[in-house]
Amino acid sequence: MRVLMWHVHGSWATSFVHGPQTTLVPVTPDRGPDGRGRPDTFTWPDRAVEVAPERLRDEHVDVVVLQRPHELELAESWLGRRPGRDVPAVYVEHDTPRRTAADVGTPEEVVPDSRHFLHDRSDIPVVHVTHFNDLFWNCGRAPTLVVEHGIVDPGYRYQGDMPRAGVVINEPLRRGRVTGADLLPGLAAAVPLDLFGMGVARAADGLGVPHQSMWAYDDLPQDAMHAELARRRVYVHPYRWTSLGLALLEAMMLGLPVVALATTEAVEAVPPEAGVLSTRAGTLADAARSLVADPPRARQMGKEARAAAADRYALPRFLRDWDRVLTEVTR
Repeated sequence: MRVLMWHVHGSWATSFVHGPQTTLVPVTPDRGPDGRGRPDTFTWPDRAVEVAPERLRDEHVDVVVLQRPHELELAESWLGRRPGRDVPAVYVEHDTPRRTAADVGTPEEVVPDSRHFLHDRSDIPVVHVTHFNDLFWNCGRAPTLVVEHGIVDPGYRYQGDMPRAGVVINEPLRRGRVTGADLLPGLAAAVPLDLFGMGVARAADGLGVPHQSMWAYDDLPQDAMHAELARRRVYVHPYRWTSLGLALLEAMMLGLPVVALATTEAVEAVPPEAGVLSTRAGTLADAARSLVADPPRARQMGKEARAAAADRYALPRFLRDWDRVLTEVTR
């Protein structure tokens, strides 16, 4: 099977391309958002193949995996075929609804009544990555299903030799409250904090965190980030409104105990024995400080976190689910 898919979300795409299909990945000379091609910071198998947009009309494509609304037009323009009509397609909904009364004009577009942009179409199934997304998006006529995340197992690598907490947030200054970036100063006052991700080099200054309280590691290759993260004693996940951060699952797979906001799908992913979840920022700060001060407890909770993540978010299950989805949509 030959699948057209844009490289949008690095960790999710890395899992997806490990399936048995040949994945055609658009690449443009500038490697911009619509043509990133293969990544430099993730390891992909050879069956993920870069294809220039002008070549796509001559490529055999069995199904298109869409992830952003404008990819409908891109696919039609580059393939010369309409997704859902001339070529089978599915839409992967990675995000929670983000519309509010402040930025839209009709009640049905406000959470929790948010209408998906495919609401009135029945020819493109919407594949949610969490049950929380499926619950909150109003998809109308569009068929829906859930394929929960699955990640490439980085292995149990926990050392916890650094009495610090690790956090992974891409572009924390731009994404702000959605990622809980505004909570970092309070957390850093309770426990030394290390921030990993894209665009974090100036985060400490922008967030008002003293340099001695937070170190920033900007855009490390995935394996290097995993090695560094595994040295921290606890993983903190301050996201308010996201489907389910793959960095959280990766930290659990590495063997880190988790301190997280009890929001969206995190309450399903992190069992009580694997970490501390709360909607109170102060409780999270206290939990992180407590775990940093108690290495044996942190290590045991981390082992439980790995067991929980390996059981629910293993890559083989994810690939089986996606193979079934792609097979059904191409029948």
